[in-house]
Amino acid sequence: MTAALIPIASSVSDAWPVDISAEEHNALLVALEPRQLCAPLRAARRILRRFLVPLDAAGLEIGLSPDTRRRVQRSVLIGMREHGTAWGSWDAAIWIAVASSVDDKVSILAVAVQLGAVQCRQLAAARVHPIHLARRLFGRAQVEKELGRVQMYLQTVGYGRTTGYRQCVPSALCHLFIHVGCANLDTLTIDVVEAAHGAQPKRSMRRTGYFRIARVLHGMGILPRPLRHHSGNAYHPLAEISPEWAACCERWRAMSTLAPTTVKMVYGCILRAGRWLARNHPEVRSPEDWTRDVAREYVAALSHAVRGELMAGGVQFVTDAGAPLAAASKYQYLGALRMFLRDCQEWGWCTRHFDPARTLATPRSVKALIGPNPRVIANEVWAKLLWAGLNLEESDLPGIRGHTDYGNRSMPVYPLPQIKATAIAWLFAGLRSDELVRLRVGCIRWQNPGSLASAAEHAANDGATCFLDVPIHKTGASYTKPVDSVLGEAIEAWEAVRPEQPLILDRKTGERVAMLFCFRGQPFYNRYFNKTLIPLLCRKAGLPLEDARGRITSHRARATIASQLYNAKEPMTLFELQAWLGHRSPETTQHYARITPTTLAKAYQDAGYFGRNLRTIEVLIDRDAVKTGAATEGGPWQYFDLGHGFCTYSFFEQCPHRMACARCDFYLPKDSTRAQLLEARGNLQRMLVQIPLTDDERAAVEDGAAAVQQLIERLLDVRTPSGPTPREITATSFVPLTQLARGEQRRPVKELLKTAGESS
Repeated sequence: MTAALIPIASSVSDAWPVDISAEEHNALLVALEPRQLCAPLRAARRILRRFLVPLDAAGLEIGLSPDTRRRVQRSVLIGMREHGTAWGSWDAAIWIAVASSVDDKVSILAVAVQLGAVQCRQLAAARVHPIHLARRLFGRAQVEKELGRVQMYLQTVGYGRTTGYRQCVPSALCHLFIHVGCANLDTLTIDVVEAAHGAQPKRSMRRTGYFRIARVLHGMGILPRPLRHHSGNAYHPLAEISPEWAACCERWRAMSTLAPTTVKMVYGCILRAGRWLARNHPEVRSPEDWTRDVAREYVAALSHAVRGELMAGGVQFVTDAGAPLAAASKYQYLGALRMFLRDCQEWGWCTRHFDPARTLATPRSVKALIGPNPRVIANEVWAKLLWAGLNLEESDLPGIRGHTDYGNRSMPVYPLPQIKATAIAWLFAGLRSDELVRLRVGCIRWQNPGSLASAAEHAANDGATCFLDVPIHKTGASYTKPVDSVLGEAIEAWEAVRPEQPLILDRKTGERVAMLFCFRGQPFYNRYFNKTLIPLLCRKAGLPLEDARGRITSHRARATIASQLYNAKEPMTLFELQAWLGHRSPETTQHYARITPTTLAKAYQDAGYFGRNLRTIEVLIDRDAVKTGAATEGGPWQYFDLGHGFCTYSFFEQCPHRMACARCDFYLPKDSTRAQLLEARGNLQRMLVQIPLTDDERAAVEDGAAAVQQLIERLLDVRTPSGPTPREITATSFVPLTQLARGEQRRPVKELLKTAGESS
């Protein structure tokens, strides 16, 4: 028995019987009469031999038993009697109708296919079980062999004994076998699977089965790619767009050498530009028709656009419809159209009427709203996320309930070591989500402490340095970075239990590699972190999905780790942090190296802003003068300590000579008897008062005698609180040395000053 169908028409007869003679008609009636005697029945069957022999040979070819072959013959004869024609003239509809009228329709259809009277692709309308029909057509052993290959692959990549296999995969596979007429996986092509998938209604089980089969065959290396996801809504990208513009956009997409994600983004943006043209300038159907005025009008319209305005079918598929379009979206739309028109001009598709770079330049008001904004997660929130990632348990993982292997518990979608390694990589590696999902098996290396040799084996707490190999990323080539040992241990724990997976195509490099976070033949997608992992960690830590700076996303972890490394007790330098993050330019790293408020507060305190502008001075308060009322009569009651004396001026902080006292009438020297008696009083209250200092006064305090002398000279002609200037006080209070030598220094100060004034 072979896997392929081999019609037997050529081995029996060149043409099947298409007419019935009168003798054959009478024999047909005799053969179908109930309780017929053996002799007449044998005679009738001899007359109907040319109808029965091909049926028997076909049944024998597909392995039907003698009793089954006789039942098929009788059912076909009944159909000939009812339709009045020979089965050689039947089309597929009559064969399916005849088979549907009996219980064993699978055998009848299998015989019809073997005879070549019905094509396999015509059996879709028969509503027969595809597995049973495939077993009849190609043999049970061959079908089970091919199904076993699929089941073995599913179990190898991580599926359970029945999970992923019993859910419409065998049925879809047998449908494909029947369609191609061969029970062999290697004969299936991507076109056959794609056609069968597209012919089924959306969200049907059979359509899902074709999609899963394509993934399985791609993982087994039979198909070049799996099927692509298609949206289930009614959105049509080419709706309301001129066919000429759509054709030009499609031509550009086929010719562009940009990255696939960039091509997809630009293609969507220029289609929206075509939709705007169809609504506002239907005469503009190609890049050749663009003018400078149309380009300027598009820039102005885009500056005031709202969400959903350029979508086909209105705003029914857009969230926050009617809200102003984000500045980043405006920048993206204009940049895509600039790129498209520039390429069309350079490739000779249209005449150069204007410069797209200047005419379609992004307005400055839009550019001002665009900039990097790494949102650092607060330390207390980040600490809880770290705890949640390090203490994940199997009960925390999302799963599927009702699986027989787990009883009443839910079966985890992914194993715990994989989820834990993914979470720790997000919390400790400081990588982008695209880099995390593209990490490869063996990306962890250990290095012995104090040497350049790699560690063959790593043990806990041995002090070995862990290195992580990062693949080619957004801005540069692959590189190696040191990471915490807890990340290396988590990745090694996952690699120890990771099932053997097929090689996955790296969309950045185009090579097939062993992806680290791959399970059941599929790697994680970028959106896994924001949609599944981060909500899982927040639920474990008891945190909301949003904080004061917005939703917690995968890229915020990178900004948080960079900020903590930059503000550590022994911080990384800017260039070290640039190398660790894998940035091409230190300017990009500056956006991530945010100084924390705690570090900024410490630096501000160390700068001593208030200490540089305020000084504390001791003040003596005479409480007796306050109680007796002498203070109200103008008597001194407040004494500011200048070090060399006291100032009794009540508005001391307003005196311009406070830091270079001119010894006016409010001055009381400490070497006088009055000052000594003042300090000896027991009713004095000592206080500290802060006074603001100007730049000259602060220099006098900090820089020493030279600054004091300069301050004195600058204040020589400034009046003191008592009236005279320092120059006048110096002139009237000059005492000759001859008087001091005769002992006249013992006379009261006022008398000496009076004598000096009279002599002058």
